[in-house]
Amino acid sequence: MPPFTRSSSTLQSSVEKEESGVNNDWSSMTVVQLKAQLKERGLPVSGVKPVLIERLEGKDEAVAVASATSATTTTSKYFAKQPSSPVTVTAKTKGKVSAKTPTKRGSPSKSKSPGKSPGRSPKRVTIEPGSLKPPTNWEKIYSLVEELRADRSAPVDTDGGEALPEKHLGEVVYRFQVLTALMLSSQTKDAVVGETMRILQQHGLTVENIHQTDHETLNGLIKKVGFHNNKTKFMKQSAEIILTQYNGDIPPTADEMMKLPGVGPKMAYIVESIAFDTASGIGVDTHMHRMFNDLKWVTSKTPEETREQLEGWLPRDKWGSINYIWVGFGQEVQQQKEKMLRKCLASSSPREALGLVKKLRMDVKKEAKRFGLEDDIKRVM
Repeated sequence: MPPFTRSSSTLQSSVEKEESGVNNDWSSMTVVQLKAQLKERGLPVSGVKPVLIERLEGKDEAVAVASATSATTTTSKYFAKQPSSPVTVTAKTKGKVSAKTPTKRGSPSKSKSPGKSPGRSPKRVTIEPGSLKPPTNWEKIYSLVEELRADRSAPVDTDGGEALPEKHLGEVVYRFQVLTALMLSSQTKDAVVGETMRILQQHGLTVENIHQTDHETLNGLIKKVGFHNNKTKFMKQSAEIILTQYNGDIPPTADEMMKLPGVGPKMAYIVESIAFDTASGIGVDTHMHRMFNDLKWVTSKTPEETREQLEGWLPRDKWGSINYIWVGFGQEVQQQKEKMLRKCLASSSPREALGLVKKLRMDVKKEAKRFGLEDDIKRVM
């Protein structure tokens, strides 16, 4: 007989002993003895006597089956590892004994769903421009908003990225100031952005001067905007990049602008539209995101998803102006309610205009009472 190999007859004999119950009179043993047997077999030792007995019987049955299956092929552990049947462990729950198959420590007991990797969300499908069906009557609503915005009297019209830059200093300076205004605008009201831009312009708002201005001085100049510490750092880093990599002018495309510190898609697309009169994408902020979801023009969770869905159906000739028009409209709906109500009443479609601002969360009845416009609105509605 080769070394390290057990004969078929020896294995069969041991199996028969196990199956006949030799030395397995568990009921005559004490709990201490039963626990000792369980410990030898590497099984849990907790539980009352009947549970311990059933656990031992289950182990021996599994061993017998495994031994009978591999009787003619089992060799020494030094040469081959033989497959073994899973060990069945009995556990008592609420008065009932149930069978459990133990798993490796640390491994999940739940089965994995086929085709999915744990911890990974499904990859979002890219929406191609022009691939989505436009919302019903969107053109009528869009035209109405353009009419309501014709007077250009919203905060963005005086303190936004298009109005603030100094055009008389040349195109290069103008473009840098457009970029700066958008970088300052994040998490900051337009009025504060306007005030800060004018302070910077008095200091000298050129890429060369911002590059030369020390960090503490620049931080003091923009201290009123939100997150001014981060914005100071981003402005200094961007000035360095613009001077060394773009010959003193801002990057010419939105994709290139997004490589600048602190510049995301919204800023880049708006700067591209204002500074270069080009629109490779739509700049969407949180206010536009909310409004377009309220109108059911998109169904999205983030401004970036809103952008993708809008680009999926909105004609390209409106990509460059949609931010300017709708941001201003939203500002008037939220901040200048009386003026907006009067504009709605004076519009070509007052009923539709009032219905629109109502969809955008203005309490028309409450505001009409507040400003003495109840009778006018009742006549329209």
